[in-house]
Amino acid sequence: MADPSVIQQAVEQQVLTVAKVIEEQLDDEISKLDRLDDDDLERLREQRLAQMKLMAAKRQQWLALGHGDYQEIHSEKDFFAVAKASERVVCHFYRENWPCKVMDKHLNILAKQHLETRFVKIHAEKSPFLTERLKIVMLPTLALIKKGKVDDYVVGFDELGATDEFSTEELEERLARSSIVMADGQSSLDRSRETVRRNVRQSSRDSDSNSDDD
Repeated sequence: MADPSVIQQAVEQQVLTVAKVIEEQLDDEISKLDRLDDDDLERLREQRLAQMKLMAAKRQQWLALGHGDYQEIHSEKDFFAVAKASERVVCHFYRENWPCKVMDKHLNILAKQHLETRFVKIHAEKSPFLTERLKIVMLPTLALIKKGKVDDYVVGFDELGATDEFSTEELEERLARSSIVMADGQSSLDRSRETVRRNVRQSSRDSDSNSDDD
């Protein structure tokens, strides 16, 4: 049997090694930022401003379309209008029962967290054409719609642990696997910020390359 003190020492050594690598990476990023000249910084500021303006316009467009809120649509005609208007849509086919109320609770939360996606619900029994066309046989069913076409389904709770006690995070992860929401709660606004950070790193590399050429 292994000596616990030896195992503990090995774990501590591994933690120290990882910490040292992370510290070196951070030092390298800071060093790259320090090497940016005024033109690099001005270009990054302009890029960031342009991206912020773009995302502000996108946000207003999403809000105007009903994103950020979990809403009921009352006709099959409205379903097609919603699917056409938004790039990503989660539509909950429901009826008045407990499982559908559980799904409502989680979708209401996710609608506010994922502005990039429209969240709606429609009464299945009042939408016979849709339920027949989309082969909706179990409720709740989520139709995951991309660019006007149903791309995937979440049927019942089988993929959520086969229980009505699943977490919002579990449902979010399932939706993210179909790319109907951004993974780990990362909205398009978050991705814009990440793009700015990548531009900083790219400018640093370009600056280093130019220095080497000199």
